Amino acid sequence: MGQVADAAGGRPASARRVLRPSWRPTLRQIRLASGLVLFAYVLSHLLCHALGNVSLGALQAGLAVKVALWRNPPALFLLYGALLAHLALGLRALYERRLFRLRPGETAQLILGLAVPLLLLNHVVGTRVAWSAEGLERDYPQVLWAFWVASPGGSGVSLTLGLLAAWLHGCLGLHFWLRLKPAYPRFAPWLLAGAVLVPVLALLGAVQGGRAVALAAADPAWRERVFDARHIGDAAQAERLSAIRRFVFGAYAGALVLVLLARGLRTLMEARGGLVRVTYPDGRMVRVPRGASVLEASRRGRIPHASICGGRGRCSTCRIRVVDGERGRFLPPPERTERAVLDRIGASPGIRLACQLRPDRDLTVVPLFTPQSQGAQAGAPERAGAGEERFVVVLFADLRGSTRLAEERLAYDTVFVINRFLGAVGHAVRAQGGSVNRHLGDGLMALFGLDGDPRRAARAALDAVDAVAAELEGLNRTLAADLGERLRYGIGLHAGTAIVGELGDEADARFTALGDTINVAARLEALTKPMGQVAIVSEAVYRAAGIEPGDLTEVTLTGRAQPLRARLVGAGETVAV
Repeated sequence: MGQVADAAGGRPASARRVLRPSWRPTLRQIRLASGLVLFAYVLSHLLCHALGNVSLGALQAGLAVKVALWRNPPALFLLYGALLAHLALGLRALYERRLFRLRPGETAQLILGLAVPLLLLNHVVGTRVAWSAEGLERDYPQVLWAFWVASPGGSGVSLTLGLLAAWLHGCLGLHFWLRLKPAYPRFAPWLLAGAVLVPVLALLGAVQGGRAVALAAADPAWRERVFDARHIGDAAQAERLSAIRRFVFGAYAGALVLVLLARGLRTLMEARGGLVRVTYPDGRMVRVPRGASVLEASRRGRIPHASICGGRGRCSTCRIRVVDGERGRFLPPPERTERAVLDRIGASPGIRLACQLRPDRDLTVVPLFTPQSQGAQAGAPERAGAGEERFVVVLFADLRGSTRLAEERLAYDTVFVINRFLGAVGHAVRAQGGSVNRHLGDGLMALFGLDGDPRRAARAALDAVDAVAAELEGLNRTLAADLGERLRYGIGLHAGTAIVGELGDEADARFTALGDTINVAARLEALTKPMGQVAIVSEAVYRAAGIEPGDLTEVTLTGRAQPLRARLVGAGETVAV
């Protein structure tokens, strides 16, 4: 078990640094926050369009609510600030990306994000800018007439594509953000239904509104009232809006060109600065320019490399161990994003995130989690076998004296007794909502908390210890006549963060957990025999359960410099206090 923890980058919990909140947001957090603001605006816009399925009057009423929400000074400041920040950070991300061998979802998000400003330019200038710069109140009748009646094949198509692009870009961004959350799989079907229904209802509402406007426009009095100077403006105002449109288009196109030119200049400078060799355990070597990340080197060399978050520094599945020793000392230190992840997982020295480490000299690395792949086909989507980090409560149970039992009895009798023991423990674990993860000879490992509720998981694990005692008491009464002695056992219980997911190769991958939390639970179980206890439960379990643990004892575990506080449970005692 010690080797497993080392491969996972684990270290004693006492050596982990306590993260304290910082008032300075990261660029990723700013991009996420600005994206959420823009997504909320697009959502309100589409929901307003959907009211066209009711009537033109409902459209106008919805517009009044949307105006009240978004045209007050604080909301305008938030909206414009989010737009500028998101656009600037998007261009920055385009500049920083060195390779464009993207997965389909990332490719779609990138293309849609770049296309949205161009597709929605006419609409934004004709509505929002017309109101703020010229004071023109263009409500749904004027907009629907222009887009669906006056030029249905031009502006209407552009507006439709623009709204769909903005919506899809936002949905993909939410998916990439939420897919690392434990509860996301439960809500994903509902979110997908909403992602499909909202734009469909919005488009149908816009079409119905356009039909209503076309019918109403047959009345000259209605046209005179709706298409007056306050809504339409004069020729001079139209020319000024056209100039603004041309300026915004030129500025955005110029920004894209500058980013591409800057990328080209950077590539030229990096080529002049030399290449860095990244070597992998199987002997493969990839040359990349200085400044490229290790993950980009893996993708350039078509080397399978786990990366659930897509290289955004939001997970630890791309982590590597730098095995160069002396060279590792001269690597660039972790920046804020990488440091936060490494501290959170308690990474030992030499562990780095491949997506964040940009070496300036040759090095050899070992990816700690290799994605499952069918022959590592080029271009196949990455699928991390490491899964994700979750809070779990780990229970190890082991039968005492199984070696002597095997020496004194027939092999089939020994197997029978061990199976009865494992069955009793497994039944107790499952009855409390736990999951038997794997059998270890005459013992087993069980997990609690895979549903994502730490408090409930910890309480269930504590109840499982008492349930095991009850099950074994009944088993001892049943086997007393045959064995002539009582079955004795030991249990170790610990709680914390672990890596859970399918580990193994493509032929034999199994769902399991690994990390320092698993090691501690196993070592607590191993201590029950020399300490003469039935169970040893760490303080972390009681804290997670919200229960006062009572008397605690400091125990020393192999490979840990600092002692661990735990409660010793003897025969006949209960773990709940």
